[in-house]
Amino acid sequence: MPVYEYECPQCQTVLEIQQKIADPPIGVCPECGGAVKKLMSMSSFQLKGGGWYADGYTSAQSKAKKEDAPAVPPCQAASAGCSGCPAAAASGK
Repeated sequence: MPVYEYECPQCQTVLEIQQKIADPPIGVCPECGGAVKKLMSMSSFQLKGGGWYADGYTSAQSKAKKEDAPAVPPCQAASAGCSGCPAAAASGK
């Protein structure tokens, strides 16, 4: 159940009330009986786990960038014998 914050301008009381989303907002301060206003506060909702980043990019986009890069033939690191390799032929070596 979400926690909502209310403030009473008359007595400066700040209330934290646990309510259902469908519940109507409270209107009266339980301390002084004055009218309360609902406050906007920081959300405690946070995305965690693989694929979510603070800047809004997912790991799928970073994978796509890696896949767009040209493939390096596995025999390119070898000192000799790459001329007969299909990977070397595909890369034009």
